[in-house]
Amino acid sequence: MTLEQLEQPQEGEEIAVITTNHGEIKIRLFPEIAPKAVENFKTHARDGYYNSVTFHRVMNEFMIQGGDPEGTGRGGRSIWGKPFEDEFNVNYRNFRGALSMANAGPNTNGSQFFIVQKTETEENIIKQMKEAGEQRGYPDAVINAYAELGGTYWLDGAHTVFGQVFEGMDIVDKIASVEVDANDKPVEPVVMEKVEIVEYK
Repeated sequence: MTLEQLEQPQEGEEIAVITTNHGEIKIRLFPEIAPKAVENFKTHARDGYYNSVTFHRVMNEFMIQGGDPEGTGRGGRSIWGKPFEDEFNVNYRNFRGALSMANAGPNTNGSQFFIVQKTETEENIIKQMKEAGEQRGYPDAVINAYAELGGTYWLDGAHTVFGQVFEGMDIVDKIASVEVDANDKPVEPVVMEKVEIVEYK
């Protein structure tokens, strides 16, 4: 079976387009799986909350993180003005290209998010996943996706996956490779010029 997470969007489906100063990233969203995270993201996008906000934390072979208007990693809030709960699903995981909520622990979601950029999953980890099997949260399709795509498997069950990049991973890689300071903050700001919710055609 192929995972729904990795399917292309359908015509008429609402997608997110993040236009950065490095190029465009297109993301399919999962409102059925993570309704609160998607509603939060879409509303913030439509309100212009993310426009001109930076990717303040960038770690090559890990992820790129943004969504904090302060640009410090400590700011931002949800559309409800308070943190909201995590939403997990065994078939929606932190594969390469996943859009996930950043948080400060369980059920502390606000406005920050990250895109997983890690390109490989170590062979010994794949072996452990196979040994754990479906009973312990590793269906074959999930293992195969981690083996093929890479990802940050250790974040599963800790960070809500609510979208998947389907176009523009080259831009994510480009951003991930920029020069950063000791705090993983890009030396030259990586800016989300605008985040739009549009119909996929």
